[in-house]
Amino acid sequence: MAPLSTPTRSRTRRSRTRTRRRAALLAAGLLLPLPLLGGCGLGDDGSGGRVTPQDIAAAARPRVADGGTLTWAVDALPSTLNTFQADADAATQRVAGAVLPALFTTDGRGRPQRNADYLRSAEVVQREPHQVVVYKLNPKAVWSNGKALNAADFEAQWKALRGKESGYWAARNAGYDRIDRVERGADDHEVKVTFARSYADWPALFTPLYPRAVTGSADDFNDSARNDLKVTAGPFRVAERDDKEGTLTLARAPKWWGERAKLDKLVLRALPRTERAAALAAGKLDLADVGAADAGRIAAANKPGRQDKGDKPPAAAAARPAALRGIVVRKSLEPAYTQLALNGASGPLADERVRRAVARAIDRRAIAKSVLGPLGLPVEPLGSHLFLSGQEGYEDNSDALGGPDPKAAQALLAEAGWKRAETGGRKTAADGRAGTGRTLGLRPGPAAGPVPSGDAEADAAADAAGADAEYAADDSLDDGMGPDVMGPDGKPAADGGRAAAAPVRMKNGKKLTLRFVVPVSSGADSLRSVADRIARRLDAVGIATEVTKVGDAGFFKDHIAAGSYDLALYSWPATAYPATDARPVYAKPQPAADGSLVVEQNYTRVGTDRIDQLFDQASTELDAEASRDLAGRADARIWSLAGSIPLYQRPQLVAARKTVVNAGAFGLATPRYQDIGFRR
Repeated sequence: MAPLSTPTRSRTRRSRTRTRRRAALLAAGLLLPLPLLGGCGLGDDGSGGRVTPQDIAAAARPRVADGGTLTWAVDALPSTLNTFQADADAATQRVAGAVLPALFTTDGRGRPQRNADYLRSAEVVQREPHQVVVYKLNPKAVWSNGKALNAADFEAQWKALRGKESGYWAARNAGYDRIDRVERGADDHEVKVTFARSYADWPALFTPLYPRAVTGSADDFNDSARNDLKVTAGPFRVAERDDKEGTLTLARAPKWWGERAKLDKLVLRALPRTERAAALAAGKLDLADVGAADAGRIAAANKPGRQDKGDKPPAAAAARPAALRGIVVRKSLEPAYTQLALNGASGPLADERVRRAVARAIDRRAIAKSVLGPLGLPVEPLGSHLFLSGQEGYEDNSDALGGPDPKAAQALLAEAGWKRAETGGRKTAADGRAGTGRTLGLRPGPAAGPVPSGDAEADAAADAAGADAEYAADDSLDDGMGPDVMGPDGKPAADGGRAAAAPVRMKNGKKLTLRFVVPVSSGADSLRSVADRIARRLDAVGIATEVTKVGDAGFFKDHIAAGSYDLALYSWPATAYPATDARPVYAKPQPAADGSLVVEQNYTRVGTDRIDQLFDQASTELDAEASRDLAGRADARIWSLAGSIPLYQRPQLVAARKTVVNAGAFGLATPRYQDIGFRR
């Protein structure tokens, strides 16, 4: 998985009660093309779109060896083991999943499922006048200190996360702020939770569950679980941490009451993605998220009849096919999606018509095909901001915005007052697309004093043919042919490489140009490729893009969170509870008393009161189907605003030793850590 970064509030209004949901940078070769890997079947859940199943080399427990140590790569060792703190990351979540109670997990379709290791039952027993949920705990469930899980642990976590005590450095209070009281039920193994306000996503609460020793006071909450967890309740416990070696070891928990962990130890090792293939080949890793370039090399090394030629120059072990023959790539779709974000706070994109023109100019299906097609994964573009394909509630609402249509994009621009300028001739490859498209610099239209015309309808009609020609040329370019050899009809040019001139749009003497912010790290090559594809489409309808390449460290803080961009590509992790978790991402920005704009995590700065109302209604509606319907209505309105354009669900590529079972590309499902191991 790509690293998750902790976003800051716009205009740097920080709050420790902000949601835990984090924006994610696309990582390196994750999206680069590679030879077709072993296929995984596709299913259909009958209501929520196509399902791409997990790929984990599933094996029944009798077929998994007892013992052994599995080393699993992470981007960095966790800076905290408290998942509710702002600096928690993917490694924090991985540790918590192995050592702490998860009352509900998710299945392969992203649906919450009661975890029988901790719960005998959990249900809403009363709806009026107040919602009441009763948890009946597994009597065998105990902390590693021998004490049973009980209502005191639930109550302490509620008080730490409800947002009323500022001393707790909590990253969110969603859901906990709706609870009125937590108390002991009929016996010591029953917990009764009464809500002051109904909460549809109540299964999201108390997962993970921390012991009262961590949540009972602000000092304990803030500091006791940063580097260690002395009290746990899972199939593993936290053992040694070696910052010099970059490892954190989880050992089999001796007091675990469930099915015994197959592994003796699970070692998390911090290692950059660029070094993982070599580490796998050298036997220093057993499991690692990898980029598509490394995945391609692994696939090639495992082709039948492949011979490792010994006469090659010295190279890293990862470059020698024989060293990778014990490795296989597991693939699925990650529970995260990539979007094109359009900053509607100011500039041309403050006009909804311009945002819609951008959305109608790009071809989401072509983008999804370019990213997912070479991997043998479904190439359908994502049709929802709130649900992934296969989840209950998924519905393609993109028709609220419309599909790719350069003529419609041109008409929208003209309606918004961006007039077609006279270009005075055709541009050559040196003047336009061929000179700038590959390098992601300023994408200019023809220069030399353009003069806007005065007829919007005439502008749209005049540009349509040219835009269609540009699209045709762009399609051919996407198939691998350079723009310097393409004609306006998309066929090889007979005039030495000239292409049809793209339209130029002017308003009040200013050319229509958008700032496109793209990460510059070596891990963002595929992201820049997607950005280039988008820029070519926009250029074809008269929208120039000026690309700013920035380092990963400043991408969110200095550009996205600060609002210093027009267009950007970044990803959001998915969730089983979109009514709660997605609300701050699409909430209408609100002015603060000091004059700043509080955007929560809505970095596009586009929202409406009605969308907020629909989220609020969805989060309080206890009928699951009705709640999903309300969320779907909110999603359609989000589409129509054209502030965020989902492109595709991200591919998940995990390299694993061939003997590793029950681990790999987990897709939408929660890992079952006690079953992970090596084939018997």
